[in-house]
Amino acid sequence: MTSASVGGPPSMGIYDYDRRAARQHPAAFAAWGGDPPFQAAAVTGAAPSPPAPVASVMEPDVKFVVKAAAEDDDDPVEEQPSSDSFGHDDARPNDKALRRLAQNREAARKSRLRKKAYIQTLESSRMKLAKLEQELTTVRRQQGVFVGGESATGLTPPALDPGAAALELEYARWAEEQCRHAGELRSALQSNDDASDARLRVLLDAGLAHYDALFRARSAAASRDAFLVLSGAWRAPAERFFLWIGGFRPSALIATLAPRLGEEGGPPLDEAQDAAVRALRQTARQLEDALAQGMEKLQQTVNDALLLAAVDDDGGLAAAQQRQQMAGAVGRLAGLASFVDQADHLRQQTLRNMHRILTPRQAARGMLALADYCHRLRALSSLWAARPTEPA
Repeated sequence: MTSASVGGPPSMGIYDYDRRAARQHPAAFAAWGGDPPFQAAAVTGAAPSPPAPVASVMEPDVKFVVKAAAEDDDDPVEEQPSSDSFGHDDARPNDKALRRLAQNREAARKSRLRKKAYIQTLESSRMKLAKLEQELTTVRRQQGVFVGGESATGLTPPALDPGAAALELEYARWAEEQCRHAGELRSALQSNDDASDARLRVLLDAGLAHYDALFRARSAAASRDAFLVLSGAWRAPAERFFLWIGGFRPSALIATLAPRLGEEGGPPLDEAQDAAVRALRQTARQLEDALAQGMEKLQQTVNDALLLAAVDDDGGLAAAQQRQQMAGAVGRLAGLASFVDQADHLRQQTLRNMHRILTPRQAARGMLALADYCHRLRALSSLWAARPTEPA
């Protein structure tokens, strides 16, 4: 028996741990930070095994060095850490956040526009009210009212009527809407297709409804104060010059607009249309005469009541009877609101009858001519107010 068999257990081939450890190169253990294991002979006291061939010992070392060099040469790009589990970057907002920001900016822009329009409306109303107060002050001075607030008769002038200011603002808005509607009519008349004809009918109905709104506003104002509507204090000065019972005279309007219905390349009135327009003008003139006679009769009635009260006062009748006579005169004046309503009804029916007689394009030209005429009257009033005057 040899010394090898006595010094240790029998060999297990490739599963012998001590023998495999002995075959590992010391450089491998140095690379991993460890020390080379003790030889089996040192532990067991047995004779060392014969040295392995040089090629078999160096082969693991060459493979290890090549692998380590390959790992050293490989320099992978380090990925940036993600802000969330879906890979979204905090420095770049996603589409949902961008849409929310855009919606917020649009909402803020619309809010600023609404605020600006509201402020402009308030400023315009304030300027119109100040202008109305200035005009009323001028009229009172011309009628003998002093700056101190008392007239030549010792009476305190009436305060500014809020109804007059409200009616003036309502009419100013109505005039602005009339200008906008006239622009739409002019644009529709420049087209000659079927779609423009259909749009003309819609615009004509809207224009008639626009005048109906003005008549309703005047009727409500006349029920509170008929003298306010009849005086035309809420209109421009040039418009007041042509007033007839608080508005335009229908027969004069037909005579003014009829020659312009065939202008701008439009077809002129045929014989049937011309006869219908003449008949409408004649009917309007007769109704105007009837209303004028009614107004004259009302004036005479109120005048008689005032004269009767004066005679009774000279005769020494009691103050109670005089107050009764004056109350009767005031009651008769209440009929003025009815005359305003009848005159506006005549104007309304005249416009609608003209609309039925004419074609859509002819009616559109007539309504456009009426809007231009009203606009020129207001422009004339502005020029009159801005004229240079000599100092008193």
